[in-house]
Amino acid sequence: MLLQTVEQETGANPQWTVLWLHGLGADGHDFAPIVPELVRPHWPALRFVFPHAPVRPVTINGGVPMRAWYDIVGMDFATRADAAGVEESIEQVEALIAREAERGIPASRLLLAGFSQGGAITLATGLRRREPLAGLVALSTYLPGGTAAAAAREPNAVAQPVFFAHGSADPVVAFQHGQASARALEQAGFEVEWHHYPMAHQVCAQEIADLGDWLERRFR
Repeated sequence: MLLQTVEQETGANPQWTVLWLHGLGADGHDFAPIVPELVRPHWPALRFVFPHAPVRPVTINGGVPMRAWYDIVGMDFATRADAAGVEESIEQVEALIAREAERGIPASRLLLAGFSQGGAITLATGLRRREPLAGLVALSTYLPGGTAAAAAREPNAVAQPVFFAHGSADPVVAFQHGQASARALEQAGFEVEWHHYPMAHQVCAQEIADLGDWLERRFR
């Protein structure tokens, strides 16, 4: 069953899709307000798809059920992501990508974005893609499995450019984990555009502007 989604279209007959995954405990509405800040008037018509993650107990939060792409079992970044949950979420994201293909948007015109947990699933999904997406956007996040996961990527996956951004004062996903993940992707052959900002676990105006510049190059 497909995940429920919040959708916005910036014009009639959209030619591109941005599939955007929220962070832990949020939902698909979380990043919908970013659309008017991000989109530029001369861009092609876009469809933004913001799915709601399933509700599941999260161990690190005392087992309280909340929207989450996977369970977080501890603070050790090497093992914190529940592997079964990651796999399930990759499958759910792939189902949404397939639906976009049915709606006329091929993988080559679909950008996969995510914040925090959503960014982790974005990167994990991207590594598996035999048919490259137009690009990956990873905000305030990390790569589950780190260097080993990057080294095991599908050969064609490296055709996907990556926008990776992080806050230097992030108390949730420490800066060095984001930086190490970006480096692991570069070492695996990905073209990574890395940005960092003097902020915590959030998004800032300069980041949106930089992401807009990066997206503009994808639409050419």
